[in-house]
Amino acid sequence: MIILASASPRRKTLLRKAGVRFRVEPSRAHERTELKHPSAIVRQLALRKALETARRFPGLPVLGADTIVVCKGRILGKPTSKKNALERLELENGSWQKVYTGVAAVWLEKNRREIAYAVSRCKARKLTREQLLYYAGRHMDKAGAYAVQDGEDPFIDRIEGGYDNVVGLPVALALKLLRKIGAGKLL
Repeated sequence: MIILASASPRRKTLLRKAGVRFRVEPSRAHERTELKHPSAIVRQLALRKALETARRFPGLPVLGADTIVVCKGRILGKPTSKKNALERLELENGSWQKVYTGVAAVWLEKNRREIAYAVSRCKARKLTREQLLYYAGRHMDKAGAYAVQDGEDPFIDRIEGGYDNVVGLPVALALKLLRKIGAGKLL
């Protein structure tokens, strides 16, 4: 069994669909960073989350992840308010954006750690102001303030790259990293 250092329902669903046996122990790590490049940010935060949880469970492999959206040069994490969610949706409206997810697999007892990231591109539909107001605040726990997996959220029109990455966990990459740290038999 592995430890998932995230309370994200989407990450849990993706791992279950992949047949992975896991237990949820959310990370308590802070998500502040001084880094500026999206791939560096998500790798740093994914590792920080995995390590914080791994220190509590050194004998088990731990999987951590972090997702951000980049649109028009701005890094968008989770919205902080309904107003902030609306601002993000207005920025993304009708535009291409990139979704970065960092993934870290850590097994402290074996002194193993692997870190990588995935990136996908998304094109948002052009919605009216009224539609944006309706959707603002519905997805406060998601980078970019939208949920591609929500059938009632029509915001994303097209995805280039991994759908699961846009949802919040590139599963093939996560499994690859878990195998690299020696957790393959536990999957």
